[in-house]
Amino acid sequence: MFAKGQTVVQLVEKLAPKHYAVPDDKIGLQLGSLRKDITTVLVALDVTDEVVEEAIRLKAELIVAHHAIIYRPLAHLQTDTPAGRLYEKLIKHDIAVYIAHTNLDVADGGVNDMMARALGLDVVGHLEDVHTDKLKKLVVFVPETHEEQVREAMFAAGAGGIGHYSHCSFNIPGTGTFLPSEGTDPFIGKPGKLERVREVRIETVVPQSAEKRIVQSMLKAHPYEEVAYDLYPMELTGRTFGLGRVGRLPSPARLDAFAEQVKQAFDVPFVRVVGDPAREVKKVAVLGGSGSRYVRHAMFAGADVLVTGDIDYHTAQDALAAGLAIVDPGHNAEKILKKHVAEWLQARLDEMKSSTRAVASAVDTETFRLM
Repeated sequence: MFAKGQTVVQLVEKLAPKHYAVPDDKIGLQLGSLRKDITTVLVALDVTDEVVEEAIRLKAELIVAHHAIIYRPLAHLQTDTPAGRLYEKLIKHDIAVYIAHTNLDVADGGVNDMMARALGLDVVGHLEDVHTDKLKKLVVFVPETHEEQVREAMFAAGAGGIGHYSHCSFNIPGTGTFLPSEGTDPFIGKPGKLERVREVRIETVVPQSAEKRIVQSMLKAHPYEEVAYDLYPMELTGRTFGLGRVGRLPSPARLDAFAEQVKQAFDVPFVRVVGDPAREVKKVAVLGGSGSRYVRHAMFAGADVLVTGDIDYHTAQDALAAGLAIVDPGHNAEKILKKHVAEWLQARLDEMKSSTRAVASAVDTETFRLM
């Protein structure tokens, strides 16, 4: 059985929820339809003509990419332009394109975490706050026989987290009453007879980002035909998610040696380095994509070096004067996501016993070449 396109996208959005994206980011379905079976999904950094040809060879019906193919509203669709020819080829071969950009950067296990792990960083924070999860309290009344089953289902779906503590709940025993109407099929009791049942009131904390999933899991685990539950807003806020990561190296390193480590970790042909090759670096800030705007964030975080792409000349001068080293592996260092996202997606598809396969693009979309 192959997964539908919408099912594949729902899996991607478990990894990278859409509300994590920065305002006005171009994410989501950009071309094609998800109302079809997906035999192969291709995970790519960019959607270039070469990547589309690869998708055609693989008979992929869906490309999940990091960088958008449509950045602004289209005034026309001319097929004699490079972009128009790309769209035409995708449409002719019925290949949909779905974009996960800054939401994938921000997410736990997303691009910035991938990059931090590749450098062996012990992460202690991020560079810029993007989203803080609002919290709600979920209260549900469960018969004593199913208390554990329902509580564990909610925890497994993401409920019960407060700070660094998980599986948090409060449980109060009591008596529930109900009178099933004619035509009902109650789990306990009979239609037309008032019932008194020993129940447990379970209270737990629910992050808004996982609210729908947690409620669905609770309802599925609950034995009652009609479930009594409440959701209350809370003043307490949940986790904050952000762009970039800040972390410490396992042991101090010279800048030149660390730059070589960056080059190897991200499999790039060259890096540009700002700073004294012999200086010692301990604390590292890393940000996928274009990071010129985050030099001050890195300095404020106390980083010795910022690893990011697309650093311009004057920003490099300012960083050097301020004592911040920079290692620029280029924007294409984000290609690290292809393998990791494809593997993550394949694992979720396998759990569903789906025959759909997720494949990492083998196309190198690096624009620059070192001469």
